[in-house]
Amino acid sequence: MLHSGHIAFFQAAAAYGDLTVALGSDATVYQLKGRLPVTNQDERLYMVKSVNCVHDAFISDGSGMLDFEGELRAMKPDYFVVNADGNIPQKEALCREIGVEYVVLERQPHADLPPRSTTALRRVEQMPYRIDLAGGWLDQPFVSRHYPGSVVTISIEPSIAFNERSGMATSTRNHALDLWGPKLPAGDPEKLAFILFCYDNPPGKQPISGSQDAIGIAMPGLNRAHYEGEYWPKKIDRVLDELTLQFVEQSLYLVPLGPRGADYDPLDDTRIDETGAKALSEAAEACWQAILHQDRPVFGQMLRAAFDAQIAMFPHMVNPTVWDVINRYQDQALGWKLSGAGGGGYVIFVADQPIRNAVRINIRREWE
Repeated sequence: MLHSGHIAFFQAAAAYGDLTVALGSDATVYQLKGRLPVTNQDERLYMVKSVNCVHDAFISDGSGMLDFEGELRAMKPDYFVVNADGNIPQKEALCREIGVEYVVLERQPHADLPPRSTTALRRVEQMPYRIDLAGGWLDQPFVSRHYPGSVVTISIEPSIAFNERSGMATSTRNHALDLWGPKLPAGDPEKLAFILFCYDNPPGKQPISGSQDAIGIAMPGLNRAHYEGEYWPKKIDRVLDELTLQFVEQSLYLVPLGPRGADYDPLDDTRIDETGAKALSEAAEACWQAILHQDRPVFGQMLRAAFDAQIAMFPHMVNPTVWDVINRYQDQALGWKLSGAGGGGYVIFVADQPIRNAVRINIRREWE
């Protein structure tokens, strides 16, 4: 869906020279987003070529996040330009390898026009995503039976289209779209979360998706779900206070890694025991308290403690790309973790100063 945000991006990119635009094929869009584009690749190519600041455009021959790699190597342009949403380490590494300058632009609407994104314009994209801030894995009985604890989640507006397999509960979100259509229905959020959890896990399904995904999607604001060896939590605490939600929004910066690989399995070589589960539980609780007290340094410290407890039990959550991103930004951050089960997606940083090229989020408020 071509919109004013694309045109503003093209105009900004064209300031670097003759602009050639690489477009993802319909197959690549489906692979990355889990849905076909509204307009097919031929129509999208026609529209982009018609923009007066675009020198040329083409449909990339490859697939995945680096579908343009063959053309980029052949062209070897002076600059490769992306926006913050499309910035991932693999793109930067490819440009470094072939000697192309890598440029990341922030989203800037033209003049007094409102900010636009394809996601915001698609009615289907009203369905929220979720971020698990701390305690992830404790929603699985094979972890919380060792030691009880909570998972802290936030429900976020779909301000950008997060890729499949990026740790933002996209699979559960797709089931929510199947169940309810383009947006959540009215009703008690906890009941909606339970309905979604059941729909997400029909009889016989293995493995069971953790209920924190459904809770994070269906329940607005900030939530703490407490688990004691069962799939559904014993209780859920909710925070909808505006100042607290603003504090979390202003603290978080998401740096993209790209989707995790199709063969990724976080359950390889796990080391799950009482010591690890207790460390994760205590860090998640301390993280929750730091948020309530709006103590950003402790929030960052406890977020990292929760991350360290996760990877002690699930070492395959991290890989060299993850460590490269953490090492690059750690001096600017107070703490960090991975989105979802790791292996890709996003590194989520807590910082008291803006982190360049990072994605920001908007927490979903309560229904009016």
